[in-house]
Amino acid sequence: MGARSKARKRALDLLFEAEQREVDTLELLAARVADSGRETALPQYTVDLVEGVIAHRDRIDELLTTYAHGWTLARMPAVDRNALRLGTWEILWNDDVPDAVAVDEAVDLVVELSTDESPAFVNGLLGRIVALKPTLLA
Repeated sequence: MGARSKARKRALDLLFEAEQREVDTLELLAARVADSGRETALPQYTVDLVEGVIAHRDRIDELLTTYAHGWTLARMPAVDRNALRLGTWEILWNDDVPDAVAVDEAVDLVVELSTDESPAFVNGLLGRIVALKPTLLA
């Protein structure tokens, strides 16, 4: 697993943990930066991902709600919801990551951590975001 893939996994873990514990995500992030609880420090890309998702969370959630036909954010598995947030942020606000890579990485996360139906759902929804990207950023 590459460095950025590991950073994405740690970002997903942070977003998931904050949501499940109902704590402020940025406060949890700051605590993990100060003490990662591991031998290795939290990667900078993990910090970038979490801060990016939080900075654009309202818009990301609006887009996911709009294009996830038949699914509300609350109905989605928490892992899927947060993988979608990461993928959407990378697609729309991180020009360093090709769109296809952002989609593939989000799908890989849910393959490993979520339901059997999750990969197709995440792939389809992020594919829609990629297709609409020119109009979403206008």
